[in-house]
Amino acid sequence: MDYCHQHNLVEPGLVDRDRRFGIRVTLPPGDTLARLLGDGWERLHWYASEAERDAAFADMAERHDYYRKTDAPTQVLEKVVR
Repeated sequence: MDYCHQHNLVEPGLVDRDRRFGIRVTLPPGDTLARLLGDGWERLHWYASEAERDAAFADMAERHDYYRKTDAPTQVLEKVVR
């Protein structure tokens, strides 16, 4: 598979790695962003190791500096294993 954009979530050199540990990202019920994305929207991110997944989870769960003071991100994060 060709990768033409730097922002792709999958790194071409890591495509064939077995990824069993994941993070499911969803929206809470009644979230206004669901009007754009749909009520059943979810995004899954997969990692090769539990430690790699847990590090990404911690990073995704913290409030980042690029949010405005009035922003209140409402994503729901869940660790999953397949």
